[in-house]
Amino acid sequence: MKYLLGIDQGTTQTTAVIVDERGEMIEKNSAQLPARFPQAGWVEQEPADIVRTVREACAPLLDKYEIAAVGFDNQGETFVVWDAETGEAVTPAIVWQDTRGQSICDSLAASASSPLSANPDLLRQKTGLLLDSYFSAPKLKWVFENHPDIRRKAHAGKLKFGTTETWVIWSLTQGKLHVTDPSTASRTLLFDMNKFEWDEDLLKLFDVPRSMLPQVKPSAGYIGDVDFVGQGSALPLHALLVDQQAALFGQACFNAGEMKCSFGTGSFLLMNIGGKPQLSNNGLLTTVGWNFNNHTAYAFDGGIFVTGSAVQWLRDNLKFIPDSAASHNAANRSTDSGVVVVPALQGLAAPHWRTDVQGAMFGLNRSTTSDDIVRATLDGIACRVYEVVTAMSQDAGAPPPYLKVDGGPSSNPYLMQMIADLLELEVQVSAALEATAIGIANLAGVSALGTTFDALAANWKAEKIYTPKMKKEERGKKLEQWNKALDAVKKFHEEEEKK
Repeated sequence: MKYLLGIDQGTTQTTAVIVDERGEMIEKNSAQLPARFPQAGWVEQEPADIVRTVREACAPLLDKYEIAAVGFDNQGETFVVWDAETGEAVTPAIVWQDTRGQSICDSLAASASSPLSANPDLLRQKTGLLLDSYFSAPKLKWVFENHPDIRRKAHAGKLKFGTTETWVIWSLTQGKLHVTDPSTASRTLLFDMNKFEWDEDLLKLFDVPRSMLPQVKPSAGYIGDVDFVGQGSALPLHALLVDQQAALFGQACFNAGEMKCSFGTGSFLLMNIGGKPQLSNNGLLTTVGWNFNNHTAYAFDGGIFVTGSAVQWLRDNLKFIPDSAASHNAANRSTDSGVVVVPALQGLAAPHWRTDVQGAMFGLNRSTTSDDIVRATLDGIACRVYEVVTAMSQDAGAPPPYLKVDGGPSSNPYLMQMIADLLELEVQVSAALEATAIGIANLAGVSALGTTFDALAANWKAEKIYTPKMKKEERGKKLEQWNKALDAVKKFHEEEEKK
């Protein structure tokens, strides 16, 4: 039996899995990754911690199995800048949730001399993305503007840039490999998704020298040997992807129209749209799914930044539940369906893209209980998923045949049933909750072992399937309440900004 190692370098932890040649997970191990919040809107991680968690996640597994190939997926937009000679980081890892780049976005959007003033759709045409601090380039430009010494060294060719997989691979190969893949590059606002190359116009717009950028390798194919645990035994690296694209692959969404939702800190929905890029008319992003040999997939992308973190907020800040799993029973105990929570604790991402909006509660009265607020928060999460799936269906011209889901909150029966009810779609919970790590391992298997897409699709299994049960009148009322609350929250912040 040949085994594959999948490494999922996520926001809160790094998970390593051992997958057999059939695509079945045999064993996993995780290492927690801490974050720090130096001031409002800033989210950072220690670059050395990212490397450490990769070593810790992999180490217990590698003595037990003979590894044929490794796949490595990453957080996406989180990046590090480091010294090209010493390998020492000169910035923290600036996390995708960090909003310090918003001032850069505002400045570029307002500048009469910016190329964006002549062509407001320039970024979407080249990258499929919006001008938002979510992506790497605005935050990198912020670093340059606030740390002139870093900018000077970067333009002198003395610094390197990379997302978390690039940083880890550089560190573990002592600078021999400075690589990324098209799916990850497509999350920077510096990469032309049509030509699959770094774009000179975008580099100029964000003041980024090409010399600091990694080489863009195919998403699958032999990349090089990497010693992931520092024991002198390097393993062949065969696959690189962004975590959400790895989950799309892991959920066997190989055909146009198929989509998945990965639940974690947020909810991230991707729909495979086939081999040609298509721009959204409904507030979604277009991103590279994967690109290697003759296999190219683009995807509609709709990110919801607060899902699991909203349940953590109920648990840790409000003390309404002892643990996240308790939210299911609390929601079922609720007797007041008139309470509505808009869980915009980090703004509204897709399809609204309103970073100014904050969370709110409506319909409170003297009889409101903590259970009602827990229930309304889960309903709010479900309504956000409904919005993104609806936008994708409109752009694609048809709804998906079903919604595949994975990640911790997918084990919450109340939440999954509510999503099925609102969407009037079957929700299929992956039997493998580690779909992301399994997906990147399986992509390595496609490269190294010749595993076929058909075989992977045949092996995919649902642990549980939720079918719509809600009456039409109740569904309509719930969505009407949500839309009223959403309109009110937007209007509130628009009025506040006028003051």
